[in-house]
Amino acid sequence: MVTTLEELKKTAKDKLPKHIGLIIDGNRRWAKERNLDVNLGHLVGYENLKKRLFDFFDAGIHYLSLYILSLENVRKRNLKELEYIYKIMVKAVDNVINESIVKEEKVRFNAIGRIPMLPPNARKKIKELIEFTKDHDQNFINLCIMYDGHEEIVDAVKEIISDGVKPEMVNTNLIKTYLYAKNFPPLDYVIRTGMDDGARISGFLLWDSSYAEFKFRNELWPDYNKEMVIEDLEDYIKRNRRMGK
Repeated sequence: MVTTLEELKKTAKDKLPKHIGLIIDGNRRWAKERNLDVNLGHLVGYENLKKRLFDFFDAGIHYLSLYILSLENVRKRNLKELEYIYKIMVKAVDNVINESIVKEEKVRFNAIGRIPMLPPNARKKIKELIEFTKDHDQNFINLCIMYDGHEEIVDAVKEIISDGVKPEMVNTNLIKTYLYAKNFPPLDYVIRTGMDDGARISGFLLWDSSYAEFKFRNELWPDYNKEMVIEDLEDYIKRNRRMGK
């Protein structure tokens, strides 16, 4: 039985997913269950995310896509809560820039979605983050912010039309080059927390998740720990991925 991420990396290197997507769900419910302000749930969720990212890197996963804020969330959340989320984004960028481990692990950040919809300060910070890590080439993180998978495909189609691409030239490979996530490989594994009422991906990287494996957890994101990371990776390597065959 594998007990550490390092052992998992050594014993199952060729079986581990290359690209994992995390749907971070349950921060608000975690706070409400404890009669706390929902904003505290977002803060605790952010603090947990910092730890879990490097758990995946320790296991040898080099590509992570994080569903941080969907367009649907933006439509549903009140302004006060959204403003707090934006403040966390600003704080997160400042922390990353000052974290030596980001340089040591050569973590490169990218942001996809309707980024221009962010408030100016948050948008500026995201730009700083991308610029600060642009030369890193070992680990890669996609931040899905103001994101919707349908809109990603719609925007790709619009660009293809705008570029005057002939119909006979359009294929799956070409469409991939027009997606927000064009520089990331397809998803191998999607993990969603806080899923106690079904099994949904809520528009997360629809094109790139077409042959992904899925793991839905009841646990809320702030409770997602290293042991669960190991469990989920062990679960993945036991699966038989037929990739449509």
